[in-house]
Amino acid sequence: MAKQPKAARPLTHAQVWAALDRLAERAGLSPSGLAKQSGLDPTTFNKSKRVTGDGRERWPSTESLSKALAASNASMETFVQLLGDGPRGGQSVPLLGFAQAGAGGYFDDSGFPAGKGWDEVALPATSDEHAYALEIEGDSMKPAYREGDIIVVSPATAIRRGDRVVVRTTGGEVMVKELKRRTGKVLELASLNPEHPDRMLDAEEVAWIARVVWASQ
Repeated sequence: MAKQPKAARPLTHAQVWAALDRLAERAGLSPSGLAKQSGLDPTTFNKSKRVTGDGRERWPSTESLSKALAASNASMETFVQLLGDGPRGGQSVPLLGFAQAGAGGYFDDSGFPAGKGWDEVALPATSDEHAYALEIEGDSMKPAYREGDIIVVSPATAIRRGDRVVVRTTGGEVMVKELKRRTGKVLELASLNPEHPDRMLDAEEVAWIARVVWASQ
């Protein structure tokens, strides 16, 4: 008696959303960056939008998927391949838009991510359990970083002259610069964009400083 072919397993919500995450990663974007590039609301592909208010799993719409494929120059065949990809060798870290980083409630006194409002993104593994990601907004950091780029920040990684760092002042200003010099009294920072001036901060003006260890470029 001939064996009956096995029935194809139906796609799961997790598979489809994971493929969308991989599509964004393939384009060097976060899920929200892919949504913006697709002309969609930036939160369209966020994890909070993958379930309804009553806890039911939600599928991405065919329209949003079509726009995401067009924005990332990918075909449906590519997306099907991404559906079958195995898990990435990375980890999920908290993700925040750069413009939000200066607002209160997102970091504790040590510069570690805290509070609500963070999204999540899968990125290369890091040994720092307090590592987090920031999504670049605007063009103030060109040519080093473009809008939609993701940078991973590690508060536990040692900082040396020449490193790119994220600095938050006691006044709530957050900036990404290159460390020129650091003493017990001052912090000298070089701008990544030649159109913006370098900065010199008194030590008491610095709430925290952390090293940028990876960028999606």
